[in-house]
This record gives sequence, C-alpha cells and structure tokens, in this order.
Amino acid sequence: MQRRIGLTGGIASGKSTVGRWLEALGWPVLDADHFARDAIGPGQPQTLAVLERYGEAVAIDGCAINRAALGRIVFTDASERAWLEQLIHPVVRERFDQALDALEDEPVVVLMIPLLFEAGLTGLCSEIWLVDCDEQQQLARMMQRDGLDAVQARARLGAQWPLARKRPLADRLIDNRGTKQELEDQLSRCVLAPP
Repeated sequence: MQRRIGLTGGIASGKSTVGRWLEALGWPVLDADHFARDAIGPGQPQTLAVLERYGEAVAIDGCAINRAALGRIVFTDASERAWLEQLIHPVVRERFDQALDALEDEPVVVLMIPLLFEAGLTGLCSEIWLVDCDEQQQLARMMQRDGLDAVQARARLGAQWPLARKRPLADRLIDNRGTKQELEDQLSRCVLAPP
C-alpha cells in the first residue's frame, strides 16, 4: 500500500523547507499551493471569476491576477476568503487526484497541504506530519519573508487553524523551533521510523 504523507502546518512554520528536504530524498512532493496558483493562472476559468468579482483592484493588464492585492482582500474578510476557497479547493482536489493516479507506483508520496484539516483533505493521507513552531516565529518569518507588517501577518495567521488545534490531529510533530541542522536530524529520524 502506498504511503501518503500529509505534510501540513501553519503559515510560515517551515512546510516548504521540509518538503524540499523530502523531495531531495527522491520522494515526490505534491504542493497544494502550487496547484492553487495554477488554478488562478492566466486563462483559467477561476481567474476570470476572480477578475469579474474584484475587477481592477486585483487585475494586471486586465487578464492576470495580482496575488498580493488579492491576498489583502481575502485575508481581511472571511466571507471573501470563503468565496475564493470554494472556487479553488475543488480544482486543487482534482489536481491531487490526477497526480496521485499518475504516481500510483511510487512507494511514498508527500502531499504538502497547508489547509489539510481546514479543507477536509485528511482522507487523501495515510499519515500526517505537522511542521510545528511558535506563533511568534511564524509572525517574524512572515514579516521577513513576505514584507508584511504585524497587522497583515496576524490577519494571515488568523485565517488558518492555530497550530495548537492541529497538533493533536497529527501522527508526527516536526519541531521547527531550532536550527536547520536540528530540523534535518529530526527529519532523518522520521524517515527511518516506521509509518
């Protein structure tokens, strides 16, 4: 039976770092964020729906989406975020199904899904790994990485379940509070441990 690792965590907890490390092992990593970006790429039906809803506030040359502008809207208004998620999540789910079919002979596949619990996608996984850290680390990383101020970073953090709610639902906790070497040592142990 295929081992399907659901890799999740909070925003700026270190999921991408862990995903790249696992990919370097040769494990296929399917990234929900990548699928979501594709869903609102040029010429996609979802892109047209977003442009129709928000118009010039998010448009680039009338046919592409300014993701930063869209983020400012959806991370400050829960109803707008819900509208966008209902538009994009079915596309992401379909892409996962297609990719998993194509990778059916792989012994291990990693599904990197930030909203794994929130979107109800745990059924795709045989086990769940949660990349964990402190809220202050998440805020600092977002502000540095994305150029956000504290208010914007808190709004994005508030758009997801807190890590405290996700921890008891995970099969493995990956502690990303320390150094890169400590993280890699921990991942090496997780990879060798039985599922």
